[in-house]
Amino acid sequence: MKKLASTFPNMVLSLGLITALAGALLGVIYDITKEPIEEQARQAQIQAIREVAPEFDNNPQEQAKTFTIDGNEFVVYPAYNKGKLEGAAVKGLSMNGFSGEIDVMAGFNLDGSIRDYRVLQQAETPGLGSRMEMWFRDPAGARSVIGKNPAETPLYVVKDTEQHGAIDGITAATISSRAFLESLRSAYEAYRQYALSENNELKEHL
Repeated sequence: MKKLASTFPNMVLSLGLITALAGALLGVIYDITKEPIEEQARQAQIQAIREVAPEFDNNPQEQAKTFTIDGNEFVVYPAYNKGKLEGAAVKGLSMNGFSGEIDVMAGFNLDGSIRDYRVLQQAETPGLGSRMEMWFRDPAGARSVIGKNPAETPLYVVKDTEQHGAIDGITAATISSRAFLESLRSAYEAYRQYALSENNELKEHL
């Protein structure tokens, strides 16, 4: 018993030192990797804007505006060409995915029709909800949202009969499908608010 009493404090001290050292190392690693990770995310965002927005000659990020839709922030990156608004890329999200948050960059033409999209972040089930990046651009059946205007086409899954859903959800991943489509509907609303603030004549199209 005497030997245990004398070594127990040493054990606690050793564990304390190891924990402190590990914590310090993690802090150093975080500081080293934080900036590169943030830069990587920034570059991915810039690339996504270029891929989904109509052709532009302005700097969408410098002219970005934020709108709050259903409690979530949506950032509109306007696409201007020769001083004329051509549409926008909109970064938004839904918190209602099967595994939580889904971040999307949606591109809209001037009239509000969906030009393209990129899924920036999701943690949905592999092989099911995670298929959203390709599923909703697939022309098969009623899967594709490309070219559709949320003001004219109900961006809800077909199962949502009360909303007259017009989009085929991902097989066995209805929750993920609903969340993705929700993010597009809200992104459209953010774009609509921005576009009307710039040109009220667009009202009849949006």
